Amino acid sequence: MLKKFLPSEYVKSIYHIKAQDLKAKGIKGIITDLDNTLVEWDRPNATPMLINWLEELKRNNIKVTIVSNNNEQRVRIFSDPLRIPFIHKARKPLGFAFRKAIQMMETTKDETVIIGDQLLTDVLGGNRAGFYTILVIPVANSDGFFTRFNRTIERRIMANFKRKGLIDWEDEK
Repeated sequence: MLKKFLPSEYVKSIYHIKAQDLKAKGIKGIITDLDNTLVEWDRPNATPMLINWLEELKRNNIKVTIVSNNNEQRVRIFSDPLRIPFIHKARKPLGFAFRKAIQMMETTKDETVIIGDQLLTDVLGGNRAGFYTILVIPVANSDGFFTRFNRTIERRIMANFKRKGLIDWEDEK
């Protein structure tokens, strides 16, 4: 059961995910979380560095859809200026939003990766739905109320993985 929380890959930030590497693996789409994955949970707009990363994906014909548990206003304010499609109130880890996202991008599970900062929503949901999952370190040290609760549980799961030798990167920053 705990293996459903184990990501396929772990990177320090989205900037360690290179468009050329994804393309070489046959990836045509990215489903990404928003808060603490792309930007801090309280930052309304994309940073110049993030815009450059997204443009590199576009140049490599990799589509992006934001799938967030946050409300429509939060996600729309961020996504609309970038012209990135999104699904709000996604109810992750349930799989409906992930399936809807690949339909929107016209990709398959095998051509799509899920990127997020939480084991209990992004990784669990992606793994249960059969996707390749990439866990990133949260971009901010602070979280909203529900996320703080999730982080407590995640620390226990990560400690268990570490004890079993399944990970060696938990403490990297």
